Amino acid sequence: MGRISDFQLKDIVNVANGKKLGNISDIHLNLTAGTIDSIVISSSGKIFGLFGKEEEIVIPWSQIVKIGEDVILVRYSGNSLSAEGGSREE
Repeated sequence: MGRISDFQLKDIVNVANGKKLGNISDIHLNLTAGTIDSIVISSSGKIFGLFGKEEEIVIPWSQIVKIGEDVILVRYSGNSLSAEGGSREE
């Protein structure tokens, strides 16, 4: 598979519209099963890192379509948005 740091360098692209969502900022693990439950993408809406809000996009592992050398393709419909620690919608 690879190291977590390798995944953080890859761009996350939504196959639904071709837009870049950002980069992985965190990974949710299931330690009991030894699996990855979801990836968290930081999508900063800040200007110069100061103004605006930072949002997190939570993508369930089942929505990852392909892990390539430079990108990770995901199927994201906008239903897993968590703004500043909010809960994931389902």
